[in-house]
Amino acid sequence: MYLDLWQLTEDLTHWLLVDVLGAFFGWLGCHGIEGWLGSENVLLVTTILIVALIVLIVGMLVSITLIWQERKMLGRLMDRRGTMVGPIGLFQNFADAFKVLIKEHIVPKAADSLVYHVSPVLIIGVSICMFVTIPYSPGFYMSDPDLGVILTFALFGIIPFAVMLGAWASNNKYSLIGGMRAGAQLIAYEVPLLLSVVGVVILTGSLNFFEIVQYQQDNIWLIVPMILGFFVFLVSMVAELERTPFDLPEAEAELVEGWGTEYGGMRFGLLMMSEYVRGFVGASIATLLFLGGWDGPFLDVVPEGLWFLLKMFIVFGIIIWMRGAMPRIRTDQILNMGWKRLLPLAAVNVFIAIIFKTMGWF
Repeated sequence: MYLDLWQLTEDLTHWLLVDVLGAFFGWLGCHGIEGWLGSENVLLVTTILIVALIVLIVGMLVSITLIWQERKMLGRLMDRRGTMVGPIGLFQNFADAFKVLIKEHIVPKAADSLVYHVSPVLIIGVSICMFVTIPYSPGFYMSDPDLGVILTFALFGIIPFAVMLGAWASNNKYSLIGGMRAGAQLIAYEVPLLLSVVGVVILTGSLNFFEIVQYQQDNIWLIVPMILGFFVFLVSMVAELERTPFDLPEAEAELVEGWGTEYGGMRFGLLMMSEYVRGFVGASIATLLFLGGWDGPFLDVVPEGLWFLLKMFIVFGIIIWMRGAMPRIRTDQILNMGWKRLLPLAAVNVFIAIIFKTMGWF
């Protein structure tokens, strides 16, 4: 059964504005306000705001969960227990969020104020929009565009421009260097990232997440024929997320905090949250394209959504393991790997997909 978040919110908004507030103002004799609350425009704007708030809250909960997973996994990799504040360490993230929330936000005196403030809004907004495009099971999704794959990666493509804007507007040399590194790195890895998905599209003949998952349910998980594409996708996605070993744009040892140096307080917290939301989206896309999505054994006992989340957390666990096991590499090595290694491998993966499709093997 499709969970229509928009329809549920519409019904809630109508009940709150018309049946509750409207009736209250009508009882007071303010019939003008009562009619205004029930107008189509007011209901539409309120519904949009409530849906955006719900998605933002869910995004924050996802970020908190992934941060907890990362802290615990890194602790085990380093032979320690990880955060222990609260039950199994869950309260540490809430304490950190509160600490960031109460910190003062200071705008650099010589910064371009408009662009400086627009950049994090753009990054966070795009991250939340990507979060909305991911289906979690046949009965739980927020949108189902026919070209969902293209839409998701088009949103990913906005991030480098937003990063460069924020770095330039900060009027800080460390931010600018970090922004230039980020722009070069993200563009270098977007090309192999997209090419790794082309093989999946060739085999399935679709750009719709549901149809891609259905193809894998009817045939075989695409990680089997497209193992090379999965490897290229995973490495490229880690680079797109600017995580270790590809975190040179935010190298704290040499650039303070890279392109985000001048962002403090809750803006810094939201930028970090957007990174984990994108990490969730990246792991979810890998699950949908290569690991059969919500497909799994014992579907009559284990819910489909649970299979999806299990695979997603495993993929994100691999990303965490890469951070704990691999050292940071130089910028020139990062770019060489993207253009000279992953790009040819992605092209070979496309060629393999064409052969498989032509021979009718998958």
